[in-house]
Amino acid sequence: MEKRHCRECNEEMMGRIDKQFCSDQCRSLHNNKLNSSHLKLVGSINRILSKNRRIMERLNPSGKTKIHKKKLADKGFNFSYFTSTYKTKKGSTYYYNYDHGYLEIDNDYYILVKDNTK
Repeated sequence: MEKRHCRECNEEMMGRIDKQFCSDQCRSLHNNKLNSSHLKLVGSINRILSKNRRIMERLNPSGKTKIHKKKLADKGFNFSYFTSTYKTKKGSTYYYNYDHGYLEIDNDYYILVKDNTK
C-alpha cells in the first residue's frame, strides 16, 4: 500500500485512497491559505466602498446636496472606487457606491444623491 501524506501538515495518513488531508483543521488551513490573498483584496475594496458610502450618507441627509471636492477628500473619500455608474441622456456620469452617488459638476463641486429605488 502506498504511503500518503496530508497536503497541509505532511503527516502520514490512513483511510480512503482519495483522502487529501488528515483532519478538518488541515483542510480548512489549506483552503484559507489558498484564498487569503483574494479575500484580503476583496475585503480592502469593500472597506473603501463602505467608507465612501458612509461619508456620502452623512454629508447628504436630505437626499441631494452640493459639496466641494475638498470636503469629501478631507473625510477620506476615495474617488477611484465605486460600485456602478449611471450615464444620463445628456452624457453626465453619476458614480454610485451602492445607493449613494455623486456627479462632478463645475469648480471642483459635486452633487451627492441618494437613489431610493435600490
